[in-house]
Amino acid sequence: MTFWLKHNTTDFPSLQKALRQPNGLLAMGGDLSSQRLIAAYRHGCFPWYAEGQPLMWWSPDPRTVVFPNQLHIPRSLKKSIKRGTFQVTYDQAFARVLSACAEPRSTDSGTWITPAMQAAYCELHKLGYAHSVEVWHQQQLVGGLYGIAIGQLFFGESMFARMNDASKVGFVTLVQDLKAAGFVLIDCQMHTEHLARFGAQEINRSEFADYLAQHLDKPNTMQWNTHE
Repeated sequence: MTFWLKHNTTDFPSLQKALRQPNGLLAMGGDLSSQRLIAAYRHGCFPWYAEGQPLMWWSPDPRTVVFPNQLHIPRSLKKSIKRGTFQVTYDQAFARVLSACAEPRSTDSGTWITPAMQAAYCELHKLGYAHSVEVWHQQQLVGGLYGIAIGQLFFGESMFARMNDASKVGFVTLVQDLKAAGFVLIDCQMHTEHLARFGAQEINRSEFADYLAQHLDKPNTMQWNTHE
């Protein structure tokens, strides 16, 4: 039985009530207000739905994460980074990164980053929670990603690339900088072979909840709005 959220509260049901099939569906309804979105990430769930569907909130089990101190950089990517083909910045073009991530991956696919989602995350960016990574080549935006930073945890949402290795270089740069700033975990939500190449691993939902409890309110030293 799916739990329907009330508009007059930002409370979510216990993560243990998430469905096994479809994996992780925790609740439906509510809205995309900044207060609810922040409450969702702090609780351990995130919104994911398509245009025309009701809002759906997910907490999959297992959860795919990257521990910054266990980042793996493929040898070929190390060479690409060393060549200095790309320049990486933070929070210089958030709306453009978000829009690029929302572009359909193929002619017959849609996007879950709806106009309403874009507006909601732009508001989170204004509030200092949502951040973008921009990857540039000859002053052109060729890749990037965005996510939410709270305490010592970063919740990755989506990435895009218009050149080979562009988003990979952005991701590796981000992970290395997050590690230096005291972050302990990057939430990648669901497993993909692409993420596995960087050392992403699966942990169970209860372990993920423990990280939330221990690190959401601890400080970090990340300097956003910076250029490399």
